[in-house]
Amino acid sequence: MAKTAMITARIEPSLKADAEKVLKKLGISTTDAISLFLTQVRLQKGLPFAVKIPNKTTLKAMRDAEEGTTLHSYDSLHEFFRKMNS
Repeated sequence: MAKTAMITARIEPSLKADAEKVLKKLGISTTDAISLFLTQVRLQKGLPFAVKIPNKTTLKAMRDAEEGTTLHSYDSLHEFFRKMNS
């Protein structure tokens, strides 16, 4: 089928540049990526990934991460799992 429909969207230049770097590594163009996305929307009859409103705990964790507060670090994976299981 001939590709004749046009899509125009305004996005942040840095988002476009960063995405194009990733797509170039994957060997596909921005046009191909948009076509893949829209194909999946059609097949899934919706967005091809979950979109959820974060709960209070997740929102607090996101704010803390952005502010660099109350973040935890662990010396090993074993230490992390021990803390998570306690």
